[in-house]
Parts: sequence; structure tokens; C-alpha cells
Amino acid sequence: MTTESGTTHSGTEDRVHRMCPELVLCALDEAMTEAWQSVATTERARVRVHQGSVLDVSAHAVVSPANSHGWMRGGIDAIYSRAFPGVEQHVRSAVLTYHGGELPVGQAVVVPTGEPQPAWLISAPTMRTPGEWLPADTVHPYLAARAVFEFWRTGEVEYGVSARGAIDVIAMPGLGTGVGGVEPANCARQVAAAWDEVFGQAGAT
Repeated sequence: MTTESGTTHSGTEDRVHRMCPELVLCALDEAMTEAWQSVATTERARVRVHQGSVLDVSAHAVVSPANSHGWMRGGIDAIYSRAFPGVEQHVRSAVLTYHGGELPVGQAVVVPTGEPQPAWLISAPTMRTPGEWLPADTVHPYLAARAVFEFWRTGEVEYGVSARGAIDVIAMPGLGTGVGGVEPANCARQVAAAWDEVFGQAGAT
């Protein structure tokens, strides 16, 4: 069963709560929803599926599967830009400050949204340039998901504040499944593989 945020934990559930975040896999369409459901198994106890907008989830952070330059003009990123005015500039500034203007696929940055919830946006690019079509054998969804999970495990949302202390629930849309053209089942498998690599059996019941 999925552990919901805001509940009291004890024993094994409490250890799971500390070792991994709750991951809410979001999708608007049936194909992506079914793909997410195939990997949200009891072996990944803190992974659940939400059919609907990522912004409908009560989460501490949302994932932006943007491009390496931080432009947020299409797909879910355009929705984030409208919901969180100024967030694109925050992402671009972080990319410039910490990565010289280009955030490689496989790395992530976090910026504030300016809202109480979700308070944070994690930018983890799935493509180098906006609108890039990804090949069928791409591993970019895996690399982006792993970057998000590694950031949660070891990163800081701001100086002296750990990501794992500030973020318990992460809402994630499909990675590369829009303009990138990644098949939903392929995306889901890669996200699950990244989760298992970073958290191992931490999310198992």
C-alpha cells in the first residue's frame, strides 16, 4: 500500500519514510497512466499514480523535464511557467550560475516556485535543446529520473537545508513523452529502474 504524506509512521514504514520520498507519477492520458500503474507495485511502497494534472497533487516539489538551457516554453514546462511566474528565470539563472549556462542531461537543479505548495521545482532535463526528438533507444528518462532521486538523497534546496528534509512528496509527469516522443511504457520502465538503483529496497513493503 502507498504511504500517504502527513500520516504518522512507525517501525518499517517510518524507516521507509526517511529513506525515500513519496513519488506521485502523474498522467493526463490513459496510455501514460497505465504505464505508470505497471511500475507502481507493492515493491515500491511510496510510489503511486495520479491520473490528472501534476498541479493537482499536494506535493512539496514538482519535476520539470525541461531542456539543458532551462527554457520552459512548451508542454508541462509552459504550464509551470504560467502557474509560477518567474520560475523560468529562476531555472535559467541557476543553470547559468552552477552549470555555465547548460545543465547536462543526468543532472538537476532546484528553484523555489514562489508558492507555499509546491514550494520547489526540480529541473532535470530530458533533452539538450527545446523540441528535441529523442531516439527510440534513448536513456534520457532514466538519467533525468535518477538525477531527481539523487538530488533528493544528497542535495540541498537552499544553503543548510537538505532536500530530504524539505521535500517528502514529489510529483513527476512523464519524462520525454511529449515533444521528446518517448513511448509511455519505455519512460515508466526507465523511471522505475532509476528508483530501484537509487533507493533499492527502501521503498519495499
